[in-house]
Amino acid sequence: MPDNAVSASAKGATLLILLQIGSRAVTFALNQSLLRFLSPELLGISVLLELFKIGVQYFSRESLRVAAVRRSDGGVQAAVNLSYLAIIANIPLGFIFANWYLSSMGDYTAVPYFAEALRVNQLAAFVELLMEPAYTAVQQKMLYRARAAAEGSSVILKTLTVFALFIWADKKGIEIGVLPFAAGELVNSFTLTAVYWAWTVPVARSQNFSLFLQKIKSSCQIEYLFSFFSKPLLWLMGSLFFQTGIKWLLTEGDKLLIATLASLEDQGMYALSANYGGLIARMLFQPIENSSRNLFADLCAAPSEEETKANDATSSSNSKPKANNNLKTSLQILTTLLHIYALISLFAFTIGPTLTPLLLRLVAGSRWSDSGAGEVLGTYCYYIPFLAINGISEAFVAATASTKDLRNQSFWMGGNFVVFASSAWLFLNRWGMGAKGLVLANCTNMGLRVGFNLVFIRGFFGERRMTFDVAQILPNLYAVGAAAVVPSILARTQNASPLLQSYGMMGELVRVCGIGGVFALIV
Repeated sequence: MPDNAVSASAKGATLLILLQIGSRAVTFALNQSLLRFLSPELLGISVLLELFKIGVQYFSRESLRVAAVRRSDGGVQAAVNLSYLAIIANIPLGFIFANWYLSSMGDYTAVPYFAEALRVNQLAAFVELLMEPAYTAVQQKMLYRARAAAEGSSVILKTLTVFALFIWADKKGIEIGVLPFAAGELVNSFTLTAVYWAWTVPVARSQNFSLFLQKIKSSCQIEYLFSFFSKPLLWLMGSLFFQTGIKWLLTEGDKLLIATLASLEDQGMYALSANYGGLIARMLFQPIENSSRNLFADLCAAPSEEETKANDATSSSNSKPKANNNLKTSLQILTTLLHIYALISLFAFTIGPTLTPLLLRLVAGSRWSDSGAGEVLGTYCYYIPFLAINGISEAFVAATASTKDLRNQSFWMGGNFVVFASSAWLFLNRWGMGAKGLVLANCTNMGLRVGFNLVFIRGFFGERRMTFDVAQILPNLYAVGAAAVVPSILARTQNASPLLQSYGMMGELVRVCGIGGVFALIV
């Protein structure tokens, strides 16, 4: 089981990474062309609309998704049944969020078609929630090809829709405001739902489970509410719901704060920097995090009732070594991933702040880079390692924590938000650092979250007489020493070569990439 689960998870993560790279390459090219039709204000409004949809979906399904990856006697059917609660929850949540947006953001309603775009996004959020039963089956059965097909096609069609509508409006001389962004979200939702269901219906028929609500017989260990919903999973979901709210505030808190404290123009600058800065997180870290969550849930799960009976009927002496091997495998995978992320962090800290402003000027032009977005993007490089390490460590916590552990995490995250909001106020208002200060406040918040995760992981393996050694995650002294001198070398060689200076920005790119290449060989 460990070899099969690890192999499936690794193949799934690889497939999702390739999907992200391919789809992002297409959408990246289209978005660069789209920038000439957008003002910073319009980009800022599009972020607010995206925040609305993400918020509705997050509160509707996040706690259900985390609960559904846990193993239960009902198997995939219990998880599919649970997913229908997300669809039901979306209806009131969509209206609550939409009315709150329209009432609290009166200044933005003057933007052409803002209210109409918001209602279209509300519909898109509901349509996308209709895919949850199929998505849950895909996750349970590790059907990563289905997920790759759905997410790849939806992202590309969404971007094409937005691009085509702006081009059409520009040629016709029509003012359509932010409607293209809303139309893109609707196309994205319809595509996701259609592809997920198309892939999973044949699988459900062949493997004898239903994508619709189906009654499950209660066992001696598991009871079901109305014969549909596993009571243990419902209790877990309830414990996670409060945490979901706190986590959403922490995850999207930067956008909420900047919407409150900054102008639309500043919001557009920050959105551009966050989109470019988060590109590697979406392409590389997110697929690994998603596939690892299911893997850790499999490797670290307690034996189900059927497995316990089978072990008792054969040889109970074999069950403990098997469980220990699963735990050792999960420890090895987690430690290796965290070590790789630590190595990536060295490059983000040393090369990133110098390289990314140059790349921004190359792909977005001087209008955006001269606005200050380049400096913000350079600062964002310090945030990327925190995102990576938190993602994989939080995936382990979500897959293995008990209800009590998750409740403790919720309280910790609540305290984190207070620290985050306080540091954001200091950086933004007190010290006037603008969007750069917001990035640093996010680093503070994410650092605290990583701290909790590592303490939990160490305790989890410690209780099972295994050692999670943080020292094994860190790069060795030679790599750290090299990283310490790279920023100084970059600063000292800035005006050292008249030949490279004569080539302008391309010469700068050659200098920085050359130093980065040598540093990579040393590491």
